[in-house]
Amino acid sequence: MSTANPAQMPNPMHIFEVLNAYQRSAALKAAIELDIFTAVGEGATNAAVLAQCCAASPRGMRILCDYLVTLSLLTKEGNTYGLTPDAAMFLNRKSPACMASAVSFLGSAMMREGFQSIAAAVRKGGTVMGPEGTLSPDHPIWVDFARAMAPLMAMPAEMIADFLQASSAPRWKVLDIAAGHGMFGIALARHNTNAEVVATDWPNVLAVALENARAAGVAGRYRTLPGSAFDVEFGTGYDLVLITNFLHHFDPPTCERLLRKVRAALAPGGRAATLDFVPNADRVSPPIAAQFSLTMLSTTPSGEAYTFAELEQMFRNAGYTLSELHALPPSPSHLIISQR
Repeated sequence: MSTANPAQMPNPMHIFEVLNAYQRSAALKAAIELDIFTAVGEGATNAAVLAQCCAASPRGMRILCDYLVTLSLLTKEGNTYGLTPDAAMFLNRKSPACMASAVSFLGSAMMREGFQSIAAAVRKGGTVMGPEGTLSPDHPIWVDFARAMAPLMAMPAEMIADFLQASSAPRWKVLDIAAGHGMFGIALARHNTNAEVVATDWPNVLAVALENARAAGVAGRYRTLPGSAFDVEFGTGYDLVLITNFLHHFDPPTCERLLRKVRAALAPGGRAATLDFVPNADRVSPPIAAQFSLTMLSTTPSGEAYTFAELEQMFRNAGYTLSELHALPPSPSHLIISQR
């Protein structure tokens, strides 16, 4: 009598792990709030010392740190904890690449709210967080986004500046659509000392971008244009328009309306540089890009992560002559360069 291969037998553990996934994000959020990764990086490497540094109980610290080891965010030898390479670079606040601030946006109650009603959003085909979700005018979430996500966007901003060869480029006039923290336009201005940047967004969000521009020493070449990107007058003669993490919020007709407006603002030979999550044609790979559509379903009326074929069609419909897709590893996003 033949027996089934145990490796092929159904196993409930994956389902168990998915159902408990919220515990992982909660543990990481707690570790960031307690500043465990910075403390370990500064030499507090056992539970008792960490408890003193982080104003916590030794028992609670031991249990949380052991859990972080199972997530490959800490190492453990005997009773001594250490940082994994990822944690050392991205979670230690003494690292220039630290992205710990992102927890205040990604782990916010407002972002979690949309995921409390996924079944309702699926039934409706869009967010149930009010008629416009996070897209309502002057929504406070975008100030939180601008302040929390700037460190996370520093790397792709530098990668875009490098890809566009900003350091050796001629004088540029740049428009940064829905600039948020402003890191993308600021990076271009830092690398190209002849670049002038015009940033659009809600007024309270642009205040954050201006803070970052001053800190980067480019405020003299950084101008703001408050208001909705769909309503404000851009002007003309731009060599480059940045459309970063924006198109996924809207349906294709709305995207095309914006892209036509952007094209009219570009100088002859100008380019649109779009950064976005771009899943493959199968819509299930790569995982981060594919999963982002659910975020848009839960927080916007009609947004999703579009495939390159869909984005290319939008640009073509809006009158662009050519669009090219470029990977930006290790970022999960892609850069699309579209010619006017």
